[in-house]
Amino acid sequence: MLFWHAGATVAFVRYAFRDPMMDLRFLLLGALLPDLIDLPVGIVAWDRFESVRLFAHSVLFFAAVLVVVLVFTSRGPRRKQWILLSVGSIAHLALDAMWAEPSTLWWPFLGWEPATTGFDTYGAYLGELLANPVMWVGEAVGLVYLGTLLARARLSDREARTRFLRTGVIDLRID
Repeated sequence: MLFWHAGATVAFVRYAFRDPMMDLRFLLLGALLPDLIDLPVGIVAWDRFESVRLFAHSVLFFAAVLVVVLVFTSRGPRRKQWILLSVGSIAHLALDAMWAEPSTLWWPFLGWEPATTGFDTYGAYLGELLANPVMWVGEAVGLVYLGTLLARARLSDREARTRFLRTGVIDLRID
């Protein structure tokens, strides 16, 4: 769920942190990172795992990202930028309701096997996912929020878009 994760994470973090200089590029990457890692692995190794929510959907992954950021950055703007990667990652776990899959969320502390979907093939799982109206509502909500944000931040303007691509910052007050 691309737009759900991106839109809901940006909405929540912008309003929770209220930092207009936040680099949304790092936040968006963090919000998508668990799926960017687990989805290809899960598809390729479906016979082994029967899931696309694997190790990057665990608290351990979030903690590892956070520790790497804290160890390899010093206090200041770079750390502030990179820490958003871990913030986006933990937001992803919350938006996926990973508490419902404790063996994945707490991997490896509750065992070495992440939760399975119960589907024999990735195609069957994908078909069920695409037929789920909750998934489409989430995607629509995320897309509407991101579209509204882009319009309000005037990212159709070349200068605003260039600034965003260069700095990750949008010119939009947080209400």
